[in-house]
Amino acid sequence: MTEQRMPPDQTREPAGQPPEGDSTHFGFRQVARSQKASQVADVFHSVAGKYDMMNDLMSMGVHRLWKRFTIEVSGVRPGHRVLDIAGGTGDLTMKFSDLVGSTGQVVLADINASMLQVGRGRLMDRGYAGNIEYVQADAEHLPFPDNSFNAVSIAFGLRNVTDKDQALRDMTRVLKPGGKLLILEFSKPTNPLLSKAYDLYSFNALPLMGQLVAGDSASYQYLAESIRMHPDQETLKNMMDQAGLVNCKYYNMTGGVVALHVGIKP
Repeated sequence: MTEQRMPPDQTREPAGQPPEGDSTHFGFRQVARSQKASQVADVFHSVAGKYDMMNDLMSMGVHRLWKRFTIEVSGVRPGHRVLDIAGGTGDLTMKFSDLVGSTGQVVLADINASMLQVGRGRLMDRGYAGNIEYVQADAEHLPFPDNSFNAVSIAFGLRNVTDKDQALRDMTRVLKPGGKLLILEFSKPTNPLLSKAYDLYSFNALPLMGQLVAGDSASYQYLAESIRMHPDQETLKNMMDQAGLVNCKYYNMTGGVVALHVGIKP
């Protein structure tokens, strides 16, 4: 059994804004802010090839329902332009591509070249080509003009961003007025018993599965830790308000294990 590495609550940095100064959290560890992006990149370079298989195993397939609900809430229609940040292997991009049709466009963006390569190959193998563009991009500094997209999504990626407030501001910047930001992310279970069971699962089963399936327990230990360091539902909603979005709200799924946050650019 993989050792459970959960420090006492009082040793954790508050979720949300990165710690002041030159350090930030990488899971439960403190690292130089300038080093976090490269360390996160190493994690996803390692897991890219087994990412889809591990998603199915870790969530027992439920991640597909979470993503389906995100698509339903998005309001994306034919002719829309959509940005899928941290799009990885392209689950949401695929669905958005079907919705926007030949007159629309979907940009699959990911900071990690390995994930982007896996996503491009997967989508091309399934016949998706004409209305999808692939861009290697950092969520904190998006290489797109203001007011470019009808919708922006980021699924299971915001917790890996060093400066989440800056990323939220830049995602808001590239939205068109009336455009919608959708953030699908692991969050805080609303039931204390579920929370304890989720901790046991995350810090024991996930690294073990990572070792057995992907040959990498350390990356999945980090992923479990990064979930615990992510802002809770209300904190993230307030951060979206501060970024300039309106009508911000969230939908808890699977007892708050995952939440979909939604906000509109005025």
